[in-house]
Amino acid sequence: MEMSGLLNLQGEMFLLLVAGAVMRRKGILPASAKDILTDLVLYLVLPCNIIHSFRMEFDLKILGSVLAVIVVAVMIQVLCMVLSRILYNKEEPGRKKVFQYATLVSNAGFMGNPIAEGVFGAQGLMYASIYLVPQRIVMWSAGIACFTESSSLKEVAKKVATHPCIVSVYIGLVLMIGQVPLPEFLGMTIKTVGACTTPLSMLLIGTIFADLKLAGMVSIPVLRYTLIRLAVIPGIAWLGCRLCGVDPLVTGVSVLLAAMPAGSTTAILANKYQGDVEFATKCVVFSTLMTLVTVPLWCLVL
Repeated sequence: MEMSGLLNLQGEMFLLLVAGAVMRRKGILPASAKDILTDLVLYLVLPCNIIHSFRMEFDLKILGSVLAVIVVAVMIQVLCMVLSRILYNKEEPGRKKVFQYATLVSNAGFMGNPIAEGVFGAQGLMYASIYLVPQRIVMWSAGIACFTESSSLKEVAKKVATHPCIVSVYIGLVLMIGQVPLPEFLGMTIKTVGACTTPLSMLLIGTIFADLKLAGMVSIPVLRYTLIRLAVIPGIAWLGCRLCGVDPLVTGVSVLLAAMPAGSTTAILANKYQGDVEFATKCVVFSTLMTLVTVPLWCLVL
């Protein structure tokens, strides 16, 4: 993708974010809008987007690339787990929980898919959907354990296997591998609904921003975390992929998703499990804003 196209994509996403924030601040969107938009994106729009991304001609090279994406994603999650265990041991308990969870779980689910599709097209979106499977497993196991007792293996497996975005990956794989044709009206409906992913995702993030206090947002701990999340983790991922000769498209998608900011669930879980809510909010907001700078830089590298 040319730099002008990427900047246009970033500008579009920023304006949608601002629109969501303004509509929330003006009361046009109520406080409940966050929950409604979250459910709408997770249970309808994003699954349609994922299914549509698999509607392409199948060949064995794609299957090999899918396996490569899974391996790279698992290795990145292992890296995040190691960093979360060794970097924050001197922090006070409330902040340590936040640091560890935010290092493990990025906002790739909401921001990563639209960016991957915008930069790499439908195949990039398909790879991004596969990449997120290991992260969702970590999110519901090691991630939750940062704030509370770890969930049982059975519970984690059930949540992952039945998550709507994961189910849509199953459906997409069946359609692609079996080359199953869909009725035109059904295919167009899936495509149209899926096309709402970027605007609704960014409007959602905007409504979250609108309820946050930005005063004193930047501090040394927040800057340090943002550097780790947006530069160190994707930097190590990029270097590892290059050294191992990973396919350029697989590398690009994996590095971009590794460079996503703190997940919005960081603040939600911090509030629920006695973490440092204010600090968690600052990490989410600042790291998200900084992606407007870091994502174009990573695209130049890739």
